[in-house]
Amino acid sequence: MQKAVGYCVAAILVMALTTSAEARVVESTPGGFSVTFSSKVAATPDAIWAQMLHPERWWSKSHSWSGDAANFSLRAEPGGCFCEKLPGGGFAEHARVIYAAPGKMLRLSGGFGPLQGEGIAGTLTMRMKPGEEGTTTIDFDYVVGGYARFDLKEMSSAVDSVIGEQHKRLVDLMLNGKVD
Repeated sequence: MQKAVGYCVAAILVMALTTSAEARVVESTPGGFSVTFSSKVAATPDAIWAQMLHPERWWSKSHSWSGDAANFSLRAEPGGCFCEKLPGGGFAEHARVIYAAPGKMLRLSGGFGPLQGEGIAGTLTMRMKPGEEGTTTIDFDYVVGGYARFDLKEMSSAVDSVIGEQHKRLVDLMLNGKVD
């Protein structure tokens, strides 16, 4: 019984140290949009950084070209690639690393999914902000603008959903050691 109470208390503490991330389109116009997500986890910035560099562990295979998250890779170096291996020796560059400060921020430039084939610029900033009592806030901000053959305002909710899912999956990995 005491173990069960201990597990319940631990579960309540984890929930208390985690804020739910809500999908949030910050701004949306026919020419661009921005979405943002924020969650607090009981983990150090360095632990989050270590996982962040392995999208194969947390980025959804549903949002890949190959259908297999194991094909993702990320090199945190100048011009480093967030890439995906494709069958037959092909590849997809999802984004390029434009800023890396270990344990603090990783910034990628690229249009994800259907945005890749358009004349747009997309910037995904992933920040880690240390808090109190061993917590860290993980922020994702994705800003998109430029020319597309469709109304970017109409695309904002779909992109919001996709980026929000990836944020949630990284948060889940930090909280549970796995993603669903």
